[in-house]
Amino acid sequence: MQLADDRPVRWGVWGTGHIAAKFATDLSAVPDAQLHSVCSRDLSKARAFAERFGNKPTAHSTETFLSDADADLDIIYIASPHIVHLEQAVKAMEHGKSVLIEKPVAMNKAEALAIEAASKKHKKLAMEALWTRFLPTTQKAREILRSGTLGRPLRADVTLHFRRRYDPRHRLFDPALGGGAMLDLGVYPLSVAQFLLGDLVLDDARWAAAPSGVDHNARFAFTAGRVPVDAAVGFWENRRLVGDNRFIVYCEKGIIALDRPFVAAPKLSIWHNRDKALPRIEGNRFSRAVAKLRNRPDESFAPARDTTGLNYQVDAVHRALRAGERQVADMPMTVSADVLGVIEDILARAPGAGPFR
Repeated sequence: MQLADDRPVRWGVWGTGHIAAKFATDLSAVPDAQLHSVCSRDLSKARAFAERFGNKPTAHSTETFLSDADADLDIIYIASPHIVHLEQAVKAMEHGKSVLIEKPVAMNKAEALAIEAASKKHKKLAMEALWTRFLPTTQKAREILRSGTLGRPLRADVTLHFRRRYDPRHRLFDPALGGGAMLDLGVYPLSVAQFLLGDLVLDDARWAAAPSGVDHNARFAFTAGRVPVDAAVGFWENRRLVGDNRFIVYCEKGIIALDRPFVAAPKLSIWHNRDKALPRIEGNRFSRAVAKLRNRPDESFAPARDTTGLNYQVDAVHRALRAGERQVADMPMTVSADVLGVIEDILARAPGAGPFR
């Protein structure tokens, strides 16, 4: 069912944590969006969240959120921990609501496919909120790579490391809450690589466990399209171990890089002479370090924005809803499922030895 063009899209937000607040803030930058209602297990938190925003959305407990009181709700942004994404997404679609689900969309590939099946059954849009794919810089990078102006992509390197002190009580390190670097961070290099370069095939992987047993860092080699990609993600206590956090694609005639941190893609840098920017890198995969790019880029693309950037995915969702579509072309649920399948394959390997650093 298409949404009329002459009224705002009414959003509900399920969850009141840090990312939910960022989303609600960026939602206000979308002219045809309305924050309609908020849900939390703790009604007082839902009320406090609602009071924080000027249009005073209705606050609900989980028991009343999907009741007839929200019959006018169009779509729900699910910002809860990913251990409950499947349950909440299916329940929302059963009640006639489309869903935008915070990354990772689910705990594993089977759960993502179950969300896809529910989307088909109930004829409702379902999408993973992998916001990086919708940023203007990421969209521009794909446009350039597809144009062929830099020649054929030869390989790519990507890192995503954050400084985080080990805390077994934190969700990132708690296996009961779906903790681990791959589910929290690994979805980004895999999903962005698929978006820029093509379908994913895992080639090799190594990961190390935190004391709680979840993965605190991983290195993995995969192929996206026909392009070999080396990736590393993780949480580190030592600042010196924090990675470059860029997504770099080396092509025949040049280099293109989503600058740090590439998940927010604040700038796209382009070098037209590959040999001038980077000397030849020798060595096997996993053995070579990402060489520092030399010289200033020949071109930069850094569009001004006054939001975190979550609003761009909202625009894409609105276009799909108004067209009566069940998915957004740039982020189909099948891709989200494939990414989780690769993560499962990585973590199915035995962890390597080594202390948490």
